[in-house]
Amino acid sequence: MKTKSKNDICRCPWVDLSKIDYVEYHDKEWGVPVYDDRLIFEFLSLESAQAGLSWYTVLKKRNNYRSAFKNFEPEKVAGFNHTKIEELLQNPGIIRNRLKIEATVNNARKFLEVQKELGSFSKYIWGFVGDKPKINNIRKLSDYPATSKESDALSKDLKKRGFKFLGSTICYAHIQATGMVNDHALDCFRRREIIEKYGK
Repeated sequence: MKTKSKNDICRCPWVDLSKIDYVEYHDKEWGVPVYDDRLIFEFLSLESAQAGLSWYTVLKKRNNYRSAFKNFEPEKVAGFNHTKIEELLQNPGIIRNRLKIEATVNNARKFLEVQKELGSFSKYIWGFVGDKPKINNIRKLSDYPATSKESDALSKDLKKRGFKFLGSTICYAHIQATGMVNDHALDCFRRREIIEKYGK
């Protein structure tokens, strides 16, 4: 089913047109290839926080997360101690789940280890899709996969490296959001825009 705005622009079927910030996220960010390590860490952290919740629940709190987690600078988050974690648990602007908060701090430390090993986290994570975006043919909501062989492999390797709260479903959401796969629907205006800008 097509999702159209009043000016008849076709968008992906998951977009709720009643939520302006959701529409803006789809139109400007979702599916755009990301190579910047800091932004990759931000997406990984937010998607980890999403586990068991809707993405919109996290999206609404994104600015609060950026403030609480030092703009997701992995070096800074890796330095969070027990006192800082307890402070975050009192912050009503974020999801106050101890395991998720502790996972973000843990993941920042593991993120730095990957950077040190390979030079950049971007180089590491893009390797799971052969260093270029994959393109799927999505027609309707039921066509969207929850996982893929790439997200399975990424999740397995992240777990081996000590990352937490990054199962295959969360990893696939990350792969979609950061443009490692173009999952914009066939009739969505962003599909062609992204292909033309970043190549087939």
